[in-house]
Amino acid sequence: MRDYGAAPTERADARDVRITGVETAVIEGNFDWNLVRIHTDAGVTGLGEAYRGGRVTDIVDYMTEFLVDENPLDVERLFRRLIQETSGHGGTTGKVVTAASGVEIALWDLAGKLLDIPTYQLLGGKYRDEVRLYCDCHAGEAYAVDTGYTEYGDEESYQPAAYAETAEQAVEMGFDAIKFDLDTPGDNDPDPFNGRLSAADVAEKRDIVAAVHEAVGDDAEVAFDCHWDYSLDTAKRLARELEPYDLLWLEDVVPPENVDAQREVARSTSTPLATGENRFRVHEFSDLLYDFAVDVVTPDPTTCGGLAESQAVANRAEENYITFAPHNVCSPVGTMACVHLGAAVANFGYLEYHALEVDWWDDLLVRSTPLIRDGRIAVPETPGLGIELDEDVAAAHAKGDGLWTDRTA
Repeated sequence: MRDYGAAPTERADARDVRITGVETAVIEGNFDWNLVRIHTDAGVTGLGEAYRGGRVTDIVDYMTEFLVDENPLDVERLFRRLIQETSGHGGTTGKVVTAASGVEIALWDLAGKLLDIPTYQLLGGKYRDEVRLYCDCHAGEAYAVDTGYTEYGDEESYQPAAYAETAEQAVEMGFDAIKFDLDTPGDNDPDPFNGRLSAADVAEKRDIVAAVHEAVGDDAEVAFDCHWDYSLDTAKRLARELEPYDLLWLEDVVPPENVDAQREVARSTSTPLATGENRFRVHEFSDLLYDFAVDVVTPDPTTCGGLAESQAVANRAEENYITFAPHNVCSPVGTMACVHLGAAVANFGYLEYHALEVDWWDDLLVRSTPLIRDGRIAVPETPGLGIELDEDVAAAHAKGDGLWTDRTA
């Protein structure tokens, strides 16, 4: 077994830094956002985010013993050590990799601050000064962008006109790429288990797509997400039915376990297909990319292994001329980590923005101007991720008692 333990080399005094502690926080936004903060004996801290959901911070707790007294500049070695030390706990996939992703992102922030350069520079340099977003909209199932979040809507809110109205509102906000969920509660009728849609069901989804297409015209590119709901035959029929609308992509049309099924859909249609958010580490993307089962690959950096691992996925995608468009349902912390990644990846296309219903999303960082302008985020030139958490706003939305939990003790 390889040993990714103690640092193998000496280094100059200015870079002889040690990790002294790790803290975590859970912020209640539209999801539970898992934040990680790493302290050093240089008085510098790094901030990261792991994918949403429960118990991730408990896994970070377990990982802390493998981080304290280590040099935070050894970002990739430390990530590998965390994976090795947790290999008996499912450390090659799942929430263990998710927890390590949050740590890895915090380490990149730390490294940039310690070396006084932006994180994108550590990832290899900058291809673009701003990162283009696509706005994840929820017409029927959640909210209209000007009214805030509500529970699942009634039947009327799933009508094509509701999607078209929300699309127009998103474009008015400055977004020129948008996405809607195409799966609806009606997909469960009459059978919620077999993943099949009737011809009438497919026609209803075509009408939704047509309404959005007509509403935005050439002002925005439009994608639709199916959340792995459909059988192979339904996925093929749906993708072919939507070919006239020149979609940005159709996402997650079949369950994710079987790459051969995903490839079969890809072979059957000219509609571009996207998937990848629930895969872990670069190895789980190989067949997807080298078998050309996808047109746009969508890993989540806060899930699949952090920034370097996501960059490895992007590099393999680039070998096959496949666009890289990270999934992102994060707070501004994880989002800004993805912005640095998007700056450093040649084949980057779009970054997801998924927080229209969180009216305080922008306030979580100390800023004097909005983070998003005209559907883009500027790439910071300040050290690390170039962000500062607003502790008061974070504390106001923290889950549980207090904001930070010390994972070192």
